[in-house]
Order: sequence, then C-alpha cells, then structure tokens
Amino acid sequence: MRLLLMSDTHLPKRARQLPARLLAELPHADVVFHAGDWVDTATLDLLESRSRRLVGVYGNNDGPDLRARLPEVAYAEIGGLRFGVVHETGAAQGREARCAARYPDLDVLVFGHSHIPWDTTAPGGLRLLNPGSPTDRRRQPHCTYMTAMADQGRLTEVRLHRLPPR
Repeated sequence: MRLLLMSDTHLPKRARQLPARLLAELPHADVVFHAGDWVDTATLDLLESRSRRLVGVYGNNDGPDLRARLPEVAYAEIGGLRFGVVHETGAAQGREARCAARYPDLDVLVFGHSHIPWDTTAPGGLRLLNPGSPTDRRRQPHCTYMTAMADQGRLTEVRLHRLPPR
C-alpha cells in the first residue's frame, strides 16, 4: 500500500493552494494521512474527493467546522501495521519515550505541528513520522511531505520529498 503523508497545510493563510507536485501524488496513494492544521474546510473537501482513503485529524489552528468532522487522534490498520495520527506530540526532547508510553499498541505514529520533518524509532519499535509542511517551511530549508509503503507488517521506502520554492 502506497502512503502519502502531509501536515500543517495552513490554507489559505500560508499558501493559496496545495503544491501541484503534492496533488499529483494523490491518485497514486492508497492512503493519504493529514496530521492537522488544515485551517480551511476546502482542503479537507479536496483531499476527501481525491483520495482513495483519507486518515486525518484536527490541529490546534483548526476551528469548529474542522473539529466537527475530524478526530483529535485517528487510528487505522494498513498493510498489517497499526497507525495513529495526532497533531501535537510535545517537545522534541523525550518524544520517543512519551509517544511510546501514550500509544503502546501502535507501530507507526504520524504527527505534525512543528513543521519540522522527523523520522525516528522509539525503544520498543514505535516509528514516529512528521512529514513537515508542504506549504509553510518555517525555519526549514524546504517545504516537505513524505511517502512510504506498508505491506505485510513492514513500513518501507519512507521518503521525505522536498518541494521547490514558491
């Protein structure tokens, strides 16, 4: 199963639309993850209409319309792996241990909030992935998103994609 991971799109405040390269990935993804801070419902509508399967959560910048449609934490079993999605995980220091304790039954946790790409594995095996932001790089050199493959209980081909400057 091909996975597409994104977070912190902040539309239309940080960009007017999702990057064309990211949108071109949608038809190829079996599952699209969005780890919150959509800001507008139009982005949710777009991803729902173009994704085979969407797993998303609301973030701290998402208002009542998005919170009414999305959970704070989402769970999905995909390719034999147990995934969780949440917007915020707290400070970078101690993140692995904190998330492993909070989500002991997961194999992979997708998160956002910081706009900083992250790929680590906690003791015990929980994989933590933050795809960064495709629209607001903050202090990072590039806007980013991730792709991966999930099959037979294995997560492979995890790749961070850098987007060209707008």
